[in-house]
Amino acid sequence: MKAAVHTSYGPPDVVRVVELEKPAAKANEVLVKVHATTVNRTDCGYRAAKPFIVRFFSGLVRPRVTVLGNEFAGVVEATGTGVTSFKVGDRVFGYCEGRFGAHAEYLVVPEAGALATMPAALTYEQAAPSTEGSHYALSFIRAAKIQRGQDVLVYGATGAIGSAAVQLLKSLGANVTAVCGTGNLELVRGLGADRVIDYTAGEFTKDEQRYDAVFDAVGKSSFGRCRRLLKPRGIYGSTDLGPLSQNPLLALVAPLLGPLLGGRRVRFPLPRHDLEMMRYFKGLIESGQFKPIIDRRYPLEEVVEAYRYVETGQKIGNVVISVQPPS
Repeated sequence: MKAAVHTSYGPPDVVRVVELEKPAAKANEVLVKVHATTVNRTDCGYRAAKPFIVRFFSGLVRPRVTVLGNEFAGVVEATGTGVTSFKVGDRVFGYCEGRFGAHAEYLVVPEAGALATMPAALTYEQAAPSTEGSHYALSFIRAAKIQRGQDVLVYGATGAIGSAAVQLLKSLGANVTAVCGTGNLELVRGLGADRVIDYTAGEFTKDEQRYDAVFDAVGKSSFGRCRRLLKPRGIYGSTDLGPLSQNPLLALVAPLLGPLLGGRRVRFPLPRHDLEMMRYFKGLIESGQFKPIIDRRYPLEEVVEAYRYVETGQKIGNVVISVQPPS
């Protein structure tokens, strides 16, 4: 099978498409013929080992897992013994961070993992980008315990995480203010944002409105800059470690500094990806409340170009890799 492989850490050029042996499903595993996958921030971080802490999970000197790709859509090719939830021919989608392997023509995943049958109306290219950005957004939303009627600001509302956050928040009945560039104001309004701030027209942190939560979906701000935007007991969250890796530390000490911070807190949750998550996203997609945004599509043979584009920081939503020709 064809697969995109990296045997050392570095820039996009360390990735090359080669022939590998086709894997086989063992007991309680499912073999998926991958039709579509994505290149995203998670893949880029593991490929480059940035931040350095990634190496403690992926290999200190060189990557233990050489085929990246963490979200996918495809067809069940075979099932191992004991599998009862899926059968050959099922159209499925899922998420496999840690195991990775979706940048290939075939992928083995556990039956009990983050795997579900696809919503009937979706193509493989539409289903593949529905889990990575959205599961990071969902982890913050749940950690902040966002409720109907609360006011939430999403900074970076056009990326995979931010565009998912806007839609997931609206599905809960939150009042969403989204921050993006001039060229994407209408796109973000179309996602359901109640109010949109153009960050090129002025500093968004000077906004006069106050929020129950501020979510930095691109990791380019900080708690210090956004603190004034928060209501008393408001919550700040980011997808990045923050300056000097402060966000995990602030998440621990902010409760102890409550009076000094006016009760404002930082949340830096560890995302979960499991069957419950897949059912949740599938339900939102089927109800029309969530639709992943797709920026560009590349064939697997051009995965290096996809990495380069993602790392420009200019992508809107998701970058999809077509592993099999679209049907």
